[in-house]
Amino acid sequence: MMTRLGRLLRGVVATAAAGLALAGSGTAFAQAYPSKPVRILVGFAPGGAMDIVARALGEKMAAGLGQQVIIENKPGAASNIAIRQLIDSAPDGHTVMLVANGLTANPFLYTQQAFDPNADVTPISLVARLPVVLAANASVEPSSLQKLVEASKAKPSSLSYATPGSGSTPHLAIELFARAAGISLTHVPYKGGAPAISDVLAGQLPLVAVNAVEVLPHVKAGKLRVLASLSAERVSTLPDAPTIAESGYPGFEASVWHAFIAPKGTPAAVVERLRAEIHKALAAPDVRDRLSGLGAVVSPSTPQQLGAMVRAEHERYGRLIREANIKAN
Repeated sequence: MMTRLGRLLRGVVATAAAGLALAGSGTAFAQAYPSKPVRILVGFAPGGAMDIVARALGEKMAAGLGQQVIIENKPGAASNIAIRQLIDSAPDGHTVMLVANGLTANPFLYTQQAFDPNADVTPISLVARLPVVLAANASVEPSSLQKLVEASKAKPSSLSYATPGSGSTPHLAIELFARAAGISLTHVPYKGGAPAISDVLAGQLPLVAVNAVEVLPHVKAGKLRVLASLSAERVSTLPDAPTIAESGYPGFEASVWHAFIAPKGTPAAVVERLRAEIHKALAAPDVRDRLSGLGAVVSPSTPQQLGAMVRAEHERYGRLIREANIKAN
């Protein structure tokens, strides 16, 4: 008859064996990954900055992963449709998503499509930052950020600015700036950066806030003047444009960031493989040149760093959206 001690030892051995088996299966799974093409979801239409970044990285990642990488554009609801598809996907690393700031702001703007960016997805790596710029029609005032602040303080809400939409990153960025400067500006939302810029070029409004790549051709043509880039350093493609700090507001920064995420529960070994391939792609000279041409600053990170940034951005945007009573289009 087996003693009580014998039964206890037998249980310990069985538990340890089961643990080793699980660990071994996890290692085998990671070694087998990827076993089929990898999809990169993009929540916006083809041709935009995020789509360009996804395709530039996807091509390099395919070589490293040994599998085809497919870019799948799922525009709609400010990328919420694509985010929901990611959340509902199998957590096996074969479906990932390139996201932007909307990941952290959308839960406060689209409450009927609720998700938690801190709990429902797995961070992989930050990719790049594209500075937000505030630009003006080159033929009208204000001709500088200082003059904008002076005019707005003299006559609050007299100056209007266009953005790609209510709750967009440029909208939230200018709201943060206005609060820091103690001024009031009138927001006019559009359905995208192109129509917003078109009306400013036509003289319908004096100001527009978008990411740097969208204003570049109009600045080169002398039709738009960048009053400030809301970034820590000058934008490489707009070297004459002062930063927000140089304009008198140090410590204030806002940018459109791009990052890779995976479904919740994706194995750590798979996340690490993806992170390594993303970083390898970002280190390729042609990819860095492509992103620099967009005015982007390549900014790879660890999953932990990205997770911390998502938490901080989620808190910051939530506070701003509640206090300013910002609503989605």
